[in-house]
Amino acid sequence: MLRDIFKSWRVILLLVFLLFAVISIRPSPWNEGVAIRSVEANSSAALAGIVSPDARVTALHYERILAVDNVQVSTLEDYAAAVENIEANSTIRIVTDKASYVLRTKELVQKTTLNETELQVVEEFDATTNKTIKKTIEVPRVLREVIGVEPLGLEVVQAATSNLRKGLDLAGGSRVVLKPAEAVTAQDLATIIDSLQERLNVYGLSDVSVRDATDLVGDKFIVVEIAGATEEELRDVIARQGKFEAKIGNETVFFGGNKDVAYVCRTADCSGLSPQQPCQQNAGQWNCGFFFSIALSAEAAQKHAEVTKKIAVVSEGSQRYLEKPLELFLDDVLVDTLRIAGDLKGRVETQIQISGSGAGNSRQTAMSASLGQMKRLQTVLITGSLPVKLDIVKMDTVSPVLGTRFLNNLYFVALAAFIGVIVVVLLRYRMLKIAVPMILTMISEIILILGFAALVGWNLDLAAMAGIIITIGTGVDALIVIADETIKGEVTYDWKRKLKQAMFIVFGSYLTVVAGMIPLWFAGAGLLKGFAFTTIVGVSFGVFIARPAYAAVLKILLKA
Repeated sequence: MLRDIFKSWRVILLLVFLLFAVISIRPSPWNEGVAIRSVEANSSAALAGIVSPDARVTALHYERILAVDNVQVSTLEDYAAAVENIEANSTIRIVTDKASYVLRTKELVQKTTLNETELQVVEEFDATTNKTIKKTIEVPRVLREVIGVEPLGLEVVQAATSNLRKGLDLAGGSRVVLKPAEAVTAQDLATIIDSLQERLNVYGLSDVSVRDATDLVGDKFIVVEIAGATEEELRDVIARQGKFEAKIGNETVFFGGNKDVAYVCRTADCSGLSPQQPCQQNAGQWNCGFFFSIALSAEAAQKHAEVTKKIAVVSEGSQRYLEKPLELFLDDVLVDTLRIAGDLKGRVETQIQISGSGAGNSRQTAMSASLGQMKRLQTVLITGSLPVKLDIVKMDTVSPVLGTRFLNNLYFVALAAFIGVIVVVLLRYRMLKIAVPMILTMISEIILILGFAALVGWNLDLAAMAGIIITIGTGVDALIVIADETIKGEVTYDWKRKLKQAMFIVFGSYLTVVAGMIPLWFAGAGLLKGFAFTTIVGVSFGVFIARPAYAAVLKILLKA
């Protein structure tokens, strides 16, 4: 009987597809270490030669850290403990499965001494009430040194154990659905996607997916998915059109983008918190300055010279400046005003220093705001502006912890659904030679779906996992139809007619399911595409490969 089963070409076809599916998934439970998911630009890791993995590379092929300074790293906790106590200006060695790197750590903030106040609760005796009361007062505090070690610039995750990709809902991160504020052509849409991809890479955000989507009425959207980014970061980087202009009077001297800006400094020696504009407190609000240097193109420098030669020079004390300043606009909002030295009048000068400031309720908050504003300006100057303004239609953020809980719940739901189906099948037929092949066929359909998802690099999110659960239900429904049609009137032994009739019913159901999934593929700017994809793939593998094999096995077993 087993020989007859394995002689069937339908069974052989199913086994071949299952073999390829397992190869695509490539289960590797023995994989140890932490994988490098991204490398921040200009960080210690980047300067040592470590690079971010290509977006098309599967998680199993990410470079894995095996040791830090001869300390073996097997888990994320091991890595955190190994880098926790590194000191500034020290050298550490990181060994991966591909190479060995020597990293030189850098200081995060320069040494400084500033006065600050902090709130303290004190007890005071109130003579009018004869009671001791508690009061909150401001007490001066001295920050002797604000110095730390810059992070290595590595974003790491636990090494993957298969080629299956977790979607945003399960891995954690943010998803933004954007809509152009005006009608755009396909070429404009492609330009926007390229610009956003470049802008996100420059800003230091990693594991980025930027794709276009169209809904049922033809409206165009852009879906951005980023692992590990916050909503605030995404709004600052994505929502703004990023139109940067430098004006003297009413004349534009240069725009952001590589046409006018040849180079933007992002290293510590020519960018950072400004020593000329240190953090200061005024009326309870802190302000901190920043600076960075840029190099203009020859054309932009010539334009600057032509505009400045027509402007008068004025004296302010011992300093001489041009009468009109250089004004910097971001999205038509004035962000900074720079005085131009008098000796630059009519000169072709390619080197310019950009400055600005950030504010906050505390010194640390103001420093973060200042550095964040500097990073945004640098990004816009490097990438230029987007062709059109983008409106945020929808934004979702899921923490990695919550994503893990979602995944555990999905495992439980899928297992419960699978067990429920098995119980129903056993109670319905009370025949192992019908029920066991049915259960194995359902398992094979799930393996085929996962194998195909691993092969094409499809992200398995909550919608996709729901599609797999739906596939279990529709699959067992089709298998029951095949079993009922086959055993009905069993005494006639007209197997060919019975199976043909059963497969006709199954194929009709398949077409109905696919027709219902096609609208969902485009609904909601493509956010339900994962559900439609896994459902269509699952029922397709079932109808064309798994269920015909089940019918062939059932025919052989019932004849025995």
